[in-house]
Amino acid sequence: MVAIVVVDEKWGIGCRGQLMFDIPEDMKHFLDITSGKVVVMGHSTLRSLPGGKPLKGRVNIVLSRNERLTVKSATVCNSVAQLLDVVCAYKPEDVIVIGGEEIYTRLLDYCSVVYLTKVGALRQSDTFFPNIDRMDNWAVESQSDQREHGGLKYRFYKYINTNITTDTSK
Repeated sequence: MVAIVVVDEKWGIGCRGQLMFDIPEDMKHFLDITSGKVVVMGHSTLRSLPGGKPLKGRVNIVLSRNERLTVKSATVCNSVAQLLDVVCAYKPEDVIVIGGEEIYTRLLDYCSVVYLTKVGALRQSDTFFPNIDRMDNWAVESQSDQREHGGLKYRFYKYINTNITTDTSK
């Protein structure tokens, strides 16, 4: 699995169920990485999507403790074990965790890569991504030049989990 996220300077990812930044290049980055892939999210993240509906052009999986939850055009899993059984049918690099906080926290150890957009700003946040800069098993593999939109400065990073080895030759 991989994850994709945008964070502020204190690793905030959202407030009251909404994203904190509207950066067109970041939205394009998200689209480029997730289109045609499998996206894994929590129920709150699903509700925050346009119309509260699954993303088009992707296989959508919702991880929720609510065993009665059904979502049209999505698979609902009620445990990490069930999720892992479902996603084993896909290439690991095609399974992308898109949030929210609890889902990132529960699945981060299963991720080999995190695509992270860091915005040089502070916003009011009530949800956060784990600070992987402080974790020994995460390393920056690449970063973009600094970019700017509407006065916001940001960079795209690719982190790799050094505890997970991936062999793409198979």
